[in-house]
Amino acid sequence: MQADYIDFYIVWIVSRTVMARKFPLHPSHPERVCWGCDRYCPAASLSCGNGSSRTQHPVELLGDDWLEYGDWGFDTSDESPASPSTFEAAASR
Repeated sequence: MQADYIDFYIVWIVSRTVMARKFPLHPSHPERVCWGCDRYCPAASLSCGNGSSRTQHPVELLGDDWLEYGDWGFDTSDESPASPSTFEAAASR
């Protein structure tokens, strides 16, 4: 009986775990989203307490070739520069 409860609890905890979202490398409208945390809040309504202004995406600060300089630790093999971002769709709600 006790082992069944522990197994159920472990499954419940694992199912409640939220993975971090994939960071978009080339969003089409980075100015619409705050990039300071994994919430990706709309720029007009910041809810994470990250301050009074939004955090800019690296493409806004460094340009379209921002991935070429430094080791950012991203796997760039599966994303093209013009791909639409699902985060912007979520932020526009």
